[in-house]
Amino acid sequence: MLKVLDLSAVEEGFVNAGVPGELARELLDAFVEAKRRFHLGDFRPNAVEGGRFSEAALRILEWQTTGVYTLLSNPKFKADSVITSLGQLAAGSFPESVRLHLPRALRVIYDIRNKRNTAHLSDGIDPNIQDATVVVSVLDWVLAEFVRLFHSVSASDAQQTIDALVRREVPMIQVFDGKPRVLKTLSQAEHVLVLLYWWGDRPLDRKTLSSWLTPSMRRNPGRVLSALHADFAVTLTETAVHITQVGMRRVEDEKLIAPL
Repeated sequence: MLKVLDLSAVEEGFVNAGVPGELARELLDAFVEAKRRFHLGDFRPNAVEGGRFSEAALRILEWQTTGVYTLLSNPKFKADSVITSLGQLAAGSFPESVRLHLPRALRVIYDIRNKRNTAHLSDGIDPNIQDATVVVSVLDWVLAEFVRLFHSVSASDAQQTIDALVRREVPMIQVFDGKPRVLKTLSQAEHVLVLLYWWGDRPLDRKTLSSWLTPSMRRNPGRVLSALHADFAVTLTETAVHITQVGMRRVEDEKLIAPL
C-alpha cells in the first residue's frame, strides 16, 4: 500500500537535519492551520497564522546562522532585527536563500499580519481575501524552500513534498492504522473526491483507493470513477486515479471538506 505522507514525516526530516524540534513543530502547525482556514474560506485568521509561521521560520534561520534562537516562550522576539541581521551576513557565508530570499518573503507575511488594515476597502474589494491569497502562496514557497534546504532534496522534489502535504489537512478525515476514514455521510462520488483531495496532487493506486472505501462502496467503484472521469473531475489510467483541478474546485465550491 502507498505510504501516507503526514506532518510527522516532514518534521522528522527537519529534526534529522538538526532543526530544533519545537521550531519544526511550530512551523508545520502554523502552516497547516493557515492552509486549512484558507481552503475553508476563513480568511481573516489566515494572516495571524501566517505571522506565527513567519516567526517560527525566522527563528529557524536565526538558529541556522548563529547556533542559537529566541525561545518561543520569549515575547520579545524581534522579527525586524533578525531580518536585518540575515541581510547583513557576508556573501558566501550562507546560501542567498537564507540571507536574502527567505527573509524578504517572510517580511511580506509578517507585514500583512501586523500592518494591513483589515477593514473593507472603499472600492468593495475585501482585503482579507487578497491578503490571504498572498500569504498562502508565500507559505507554500517558503516551506518548499525549507524542505529543499534541510531535507537535502531538489527544488522539484521539495515542491512535490509540499504539494502532497498541502491538501491533506481535511477536517472530516481521520487516519486509523494508516487508512483515512471520512467522518461524514456523503455520496459515493463525493466520498471518492474527498479522499483524492486529501491525498493530493498525485496519482493514487486504484486498489489502494478501493481499500479506503466503505464495504458497500467497494462493489462497483469503477462506475463512479468512470463518471467522475467523464466530468473531468479525475483522470484514470489502468491502475491509478488522479484528481484534476476541476475535481479540487468541486470539493471546495461544494464545501465537501467543511468542518464537522
